Amino acid sequence: MFVKGFLFAVIQAVLLIWAAPLLAQSCGAGTCHKKLIVQKMPHQPVKDMECFSCHKQVELNHPLGKGKGAFEFTATGSKLCFQCHTPMGKGKNVHEPVKSGECIACHKVHGAADRYLLDNREDLTLVCTKCHDSASFTQKFMHGPVAVGGCTKCHDPHEGPEKYFIKGSSVRNLCLSCHTDMSSALQTEPVVHKPVQSGNCTLCHTPHGGAFKGLLKKKIPDVCIECHPKIGTRLSGLKFPHKPLQTEGGCSNCHSPHTAKGKGLLQGDEKTVCLSCHGRDDLGKPPLTNMKKALEGKKYLHGPLLKGECKGCHDPHGSNYFRMLTGNYPETFYFAYKEGSYDFCLKCHEKNLLRFAETTIYTRFRNGNRNLHYVHVVNRKGRTCRVCHEPHAGNEVKLISKEGVKFGVWKVPINFTMNQSGGSCAPGCHRAFKYDRDKPESYR
Repeated sequence: MFVKGFLFAVIQAVLLIWAAPLLAQSCGAGTCHKKLIVQKMPHQPVKDMECFSCHKQVELNHPLGKGKGAFEFTATGSKLCFQCHTPMGKGKNVHEPVKSGECIACHKVHGAADRYLLDNREDLTLVCTKCHDSASFTQKFMHGPVAVGGCTKCHDPHEGPEKYFIKGSSVRNLCLSCHTDMSSALQTEPVVHKPVQSGNCTLCHTPHGGAFKGLLKKKIPDVCIECHPKIGTRLSGLKFPHKPLQTEGGCSNCHSPHTAKGKGLLQGDEKTVCLSCHGRDDLGKPPLTNMKKALEGKKYLHGPLLKGECKGCHDPHGSNYFRMLTGNYPETFYFAYKEGSYDFCLKCHEKNLLRFAETTIYTRFRNGNRNLHYVHVVNRKGRTCRVCHEPHAGNEVKLISKEGVKFGVWKVPINFTMNQSGGSCAPGCHRAFKYDRDKPESYR
């Protein structure tokens, strides 16, 4: 009995080996496996009708019987594929289907409409979303490769040395392989944003898609204040916020998010950046002064502007003070001095300028010892500094206003002259007076 069984098994094996090529040729005949055979891009063994590269017949009852159990794979899992393909999956980071030997999770077995046993190798959306969350593919703003299903433009589909199987030696290098304009800027621009320097692009941007323009993880300024919390604290509840922060673009209206020519990631020197908006006639309602015209050709500039700085007087993000000033200063034409009310000017100018009715050291604008700044600002109707002085630029010494300040519909003239020991003025608010530090004038 044992001998008969053994002989039968040997005969069966011989028949299977002898019949294998013929059986393989017959797989494509008739209608049984026609759909598997007729493919635009067939798997090479299918194309060559070498079915027994992957399958082996273990029973003779196929196709005459039900066929169940008549065939087995020549190997299991990925070992089946690695009979022909170069083995993979031993790298530092391995894609889960490769790790588990599930090649057919992504690839068709017998053939497909495109190369690599894929129906569309350029658009892998349907393949990748079998396992990965499809939400990344349906955002308002999409990363270009994701929008067209080009996942393998950034990721190796099988394995790689970097996390998430990204191509290239780092996230930064991967991003720069397409964003060549950024690559050029990194070589030429003197100032680079720290996250860009460290190569951590995904600190600010989502790599696939998101709800915010520029693939930002959060809207501006929220994404910025995550790293700049002090700015966020200052922005909270400001009485006079800088308008660009409230419009589309926010921080990026003034700052470049990646590289720049100027300090603070400004696209140019501070004065130039400010004048890019404040050099127009139509800024604000009612329109703000066109500062470009106001400064043009002026003989004298206020100290901060002489250094090219606007932030010496104005907070570029916003302030709780009039005109986004960096300290307290009256908004009105008249405002009698009291402690703290002129802190903005007095943080740079002599802090005792308005404290004493008589002095010989705190001001040169005096008649003998009589402090004429005190007379104009402290007594009765205190006149604010800008009644006599230009805040930005002018053609007169001490930035005395030549044309005068607006008083309703009238510009009050100053008519100021200066000499070695004093001077005189004949403004619209009083008759002509002289003053002299050495030989005081009598006003009786």
